[in-house]
Amino acid sequence: MREVIIIGSGPAGYTAAIYTARAGLNPLLIASSVEAGGELMKTTEVENFPGFPEGLMGPDLMANFQAQAERFGTEILLDDVVEVDLRGDVKIIKTGEGKTFEAKAVILATGAAYRELGLPREKELSGHGVSWCATCDGFFFRQKTIAVVGGGDSAMEEANFLTRFADKVYLIHRRDSFKASKIMQERALNNPKIEVIWNSAVAELKGETKLEAVTLEDTVTGDKRELALDGLFIAIGNDPRVWLVEDQLELTPEKFIHVEGRSSKTSLPGVFAAGDVIDPTYRQAITAAGSGCVAALDAEHYLTAH
Repeated sequence: MREVIIIGSGPAGYTAAIYTARAGLNPLLIASSVEAGGELMKTTEVENFPGFPEGLMGPDLMANFQAQAERFGTEILLDDVVEVDLRGDVKIIKTGEGKTFEAKAVILATGAAYRELGLPREKELSGHGVSWCATCDGFFFRQKTIAVVGGGDSAMEEANFLTRFADKVYLIHRRDSFKASKIMQERALNNPKIEVIWNSAVAELKGETKLEAVTLEDTVTGDKRELALDGLFIAIGNDPRVWLVEDQLELTPEKFIHVEGRSSKTSLPGVFAAGDVIDPTYRQAITAAGSGCVAALDAEHYLTAH
């Protein structure tokens, strides 16, 4: 019987591991067999994580997280959780390799996956001109020409934010109207640096080692044309990884795990959640790490009380 099991190995999961390990709870962190380290493993340079003034590579940052968690005694398992039963006092976790674990408390830090366009070479060019995070990567596109794909509030917000750096921002949308709120639309449409390309979808990414252009397909006529770009930001939403628990925990209308106020407490006693799986808004490494700290402290208080 474990005191606490952490599912997920991004900044939230590893921070929860550091705190629970230092509290003497001997956590087991199940990190995934193929996606250990989370979304930052797909990121090149990280310049906005405090304490690293020169910046560092995403995988290097996650290696530091892991080393610190292990230093305090966290056990890390590179396996995939395939089934959980969180409803009883004893939480049951099953993995893809056929192992079953029991714990008094569980911290869910499974994250959220950015939706992709589904194009060839999309993953290959991630961090080389293709991005899903304006806040993370906008700085690298000073005086460049870039585009944002999407039509919701996130796309409008990203396009406006990116005009702080880029000389030109195209806003590519597959329809002739946005679904974003009126005020967000107005901000984008009134920004002189933003040009909207209506009724268009990105059909192909071009460039050898980095993005150089995209092929646009007219969604009405089917006509294609090439658009030279230095960067492409994809803002078509993200999906929290909740399939393990969606039939056991209360979710928000956006399908994120619901927690009580600023805590990490879910709808089940002894089950806590942290990071992007509870956060549809900020989605930053530093906010995920802070959330992991909250979950660890909540779990520690729960175990002390029980």
